[in-house]
Amino acid sequence: MVGKLRFGVYDELHNGAGIDGAKTTWEVFHLAELADQLGYDIFSVIEHHFFQEFSISANSLAFFSALARKTSHLRFRTLCHTLPLRNPVVFAGEAAFADILTNGRLDIGVGRGHAWEYPAAGMPMEETQGRYEESLDIIELAWTRERFSYDGKYYKLQDVAVVPKPIQKPYPPVYMVGTSGAAFERGARKGWALAFGGPVPVSFFKAGVDRYREACAKHGIKPTVAAVRAVYIGEDEARIRAECEPALKRFYAYSATALPTLRRDPAMKQRLIDSNYAFYASDVMEQLPGLSYEKIVNEAYVYAGSAQKVLDQCGALMKEVEIDELLIISHFANLEPWKAARTQELFARDVIPHLGR
Repeated sequence: MVGKLRFGVYDELHNGAGIDGAKTTWEVFHLAELADQLGYDIFSVIEHHFFQEFSISANSLAFFSALARKTSHLRFRTLCHTLPLRNPVVFAGEAAFADILTNGRLDIGVGRGHAWEYPAAGMPMEETQGRYEESLDIIELAWTRERFSYDGKYYKLQDVAVVPKPIQKPYPPVYMVGTSGAAFERGARKGWALAFGGPVPVSFFKAGVDRYREACAKHGIKPTVAAVRAVYIGEDEARIRAECEPALKRFYAYSATALPTLRRDPAMKQRLIDSNYAFYASDVMEQLPGLSYEKIVNEAYVYAGSAQKVLDQCGALMKEVEIDELLIISHFANLEPWKAARTQELFARDVIPHLGR
């Protein structure tokens, strides 16, 4: 790690069956306000559609635009905008407008998102890689050119002017997400950052991070790497398991809730592989709901325990993977907000001061 480590909070807006989505949305909104008050640098959410247990975060730019009025310094970041689902010239204008409304506090996370969103959206999965790559080209042109044309396979544009432009120049910081290093060469060449994290141990992502850093070195670019980890901190070790185990089990159940929709088509496994979504063709996600509490905690799928234990686990993470930012998931699977708030408070008080800020 070089320089000052930055800290943030990430929330996927899980929303279990029978739970009011408006209630969940406002709970997360207030946790973001708390993060600002506690001095965190970043507040981040996902963009996701169709499967409420996984997430109801369908319009992160609107969420951030509202939140900007209630916070003073937080940066806002979506991990990630599912670009193949969006018309890139429309998205470029929407994101620029949100950059204005947040007074230049917006970061842009880019990726293809989750494979299960595409059948629900009626989009052929085989198109997503090409649409993603063309979208990256078009969005950058939209933000940096007064007018432009584009002749791609999926998008053909003639003398287009996208307005407004972002107030951050040349455009807001861009964060790539994913588990594959295939796109990292391009991002490194452009000076884009990398964010990684998920409901599996850090070792799962290390090869991709290493590939990104190698690409940055090749192009003479200073890398920026953000890690996302789920965290639960309590003050009483004897009560921590009782407090968080039900939500942790739901967290892993929710992570696989959309998988059955990918199993309906007997040809889907090969389609996933051919579409560069091999992770979803494996059985890794299907195993998540069966994880025991002991495995989740003891093998550092989630950092749960006292502040000292979490501090030690964060230190181990930083030894394994060099990072510049650490974002914690304090609120997951409809965990009671007061528990998430306590984790944010204890992490800010008892962990961050010892990690290099």
